[in-house]
Amino acid sequence: MKSIKTRLTLLVLGGLLLTAPACDLNLPNPNSPPESQVLTTRDGLLALSVGMRQFYGNSALEPIILSTGTTALELRGVSTFTNVLEIEAGGAALPNNNANVLALWSRLLRVAGMAEDLIANAPTVFSADPATRDAVLAHAYLFRAIALGTLAQYFEQAPLTTSPVGSPAATFVPREQLQAEAIRLLDAAQQLITATPPSANFTTQVLGTSFNLGNTINAYRVRYNLQVSNYAATLAAAALVNLSSTSTFQFNTQNPNPIFQSAVIAKNFRPRELTGFGLPAALAEPNDARVRFYIAEERIGTNTLPLVAGFFRAIDAPIPAYLPDEIRLSRAEALVRSGGSLTAALQDINAVRTQAPAADPFGVGGNLPAYGGAVTADALLLEIYRQRSAELYMTGLRLPDSRRFGRPGPGQPNAERTRNFYPYPQQERLTNPNVPEDPAI
Repeated sequence: MKSIKTRLTLLVLGGLLLTAPACDLNLPNPNSPPESQVLTTRDGLLALSVGMRQFYGNSALEPIILSTGTTALELRGVSTFTNVLEIEAGGAALPNNNANVLALWSRLLRVAGMAEDLIANAPTVFSADPATRDAVLAHAYLFRAIALGTLAQYFEQAPLTTSPVGSPAATFVPREQLQAEAIRLLDAAQQLITATPPSANFTTQVLGTSFNLGNTINAYRVRYNLQVSNYAATLAAAALVNLSSTSTFQFNTQNPNPIFQSAVIAKNFRPRELTGFGLPAALAEPNDARVRFYIAEERIGTNTLPLVAGFFRAIDAPIPAYLPDEIRLSRAEALVRSGGSLTAALQDINAVRTQAPAADPFGVGGNLPAYGGAVTADALLLEIYRQRSAELYMTGLRLPDSRRFGRPGPGQPNAERTRNFYPYPQQERLTNPNVPEDPAI
């Protein structure tokens, strides 16, 4: 996208650090410092680091969770807005000018662009402070990896780098190349903070107490290595994740939880049903305690309708950057797919199935009996998919999971998703001659 790197002095308003109130990231502010000041000063880059993470939580997460959740049949688009109806219909009825697809695309590229600015300027600005320099770089590597890895979950191709105004149009690469770069960035980030722990200044001003940088880096190393079948790397990264530690995106009344705004207040989206997480009946477990965590009930006249709850039930509810049980289920999947111990995989599956809500750092627990089915690779993979669908409900992972597990897709009987990949936004196609042909569906 040609304009995507016209960036972010808008985010750096006087004191945009963890103690400052939130601001509208899309409105120009005449009191903002010039971009040259943002990118060439210590305070500017620290503020941009905060702004990058806030923008991801405030803006990019909304289409990741709501739009892709609707495509993967976790959610139902119920408003009369055309963009929501198009996402709900999916398939060939989803046009290139759909606003939700554009939001998913452009917001992730914007995050990538912010990270690129930090990566380009941190070595010079923090040359005399290696602990802060390496922390800024590791944090930027993480979010550039998230942006690229997430684009690869939903688009067949995307730019590897963004394109500033006045520069040549961005070229596209296959999603496999995006995934490889995401993993490379995460490995580099992990190496940086292992060699040089983040400075106290960076921890105080950028991370605060709600974001564990090292744990989050390793959690995403687990995610993206699993998606490309790097099972040994998945298991190695999983061993480094502290399952009792958490990282969250924070919100308040001035900086509201975006899913709460769209799904609970505006009610543009609802869960597809009161129980079952949008799974086929054969996989649904109505007694799963996670149903009541993620899905509330709303009485309208004589009807009881499902309402989004979970991490989106309040205006200031924090959203996790990852869930601890994603690591357990990813480890189980890597073991099964690599021919490892089915017994060890079953232990991880049962740790997720039987966990009481009070035993989980976020209160997410199935509270179900232990698995009682066949202990074969195929049977355990189906159970892992069932558990991922419940545990990781509304995290944006159902669509890539559905493809990876070979669930019925568009055009097949009992399809569990309405598209495999999204079309490229019309706005991108109008300004960039390098945009490839759209996927068939």
